[in-house]
Amino acid sequence: MDGHPAFPARADAIEVIQRELTAFARRARGRATELHPELSLVASSILDLVIERDGCLAADLAGHFHLDKSTVSRQVAALERDGYLARDVDPSNRRNLVLRATPEGKRIARAAARSRTAAFAERFRDWDDKDVERLAEYLVRYNSADE
Repeated sequence: MDGHPAFPARADAIEVIQRELTAFARRARGRATELHPELSLVASSILDLVIERDGCLAADLAGHFHLDKSTVSRQVAALERDGYLARDVDPSNRRNLVLRATPEGKRIARAAARSRTAAFAERFRDWDDKDVERLAEYLVRYNSADE
């Protein structure tokens, strides 16, 4: 198996996957500030989703990321205070406030995305294209099981 450890049982493989994904998440949180000091990993993720959806409700963010509403509220307040998010009245339901990225929020999100992309490209520099494609397919498959 090309020098990779064999997994005698599915349970062993799942345990390794869990451990490695946990290590990945911890490193990602730690590197987020290093890659882009203005945004935490959570703040960056929230801003990216608001931009991707061209606006959304705070409750949608909590549901999407499986976060407590108070956590989202604190992150959104910080993004608003920094000038990266603004609230607009939802024309379809005037009781709701839609979060939208400001031009500065879009700029900072693009800069953070460039930093992340460069870091990932560096990490995969010794991987062949097929392995990168396979990992991408597996991650999409894994994450889509949660939707």
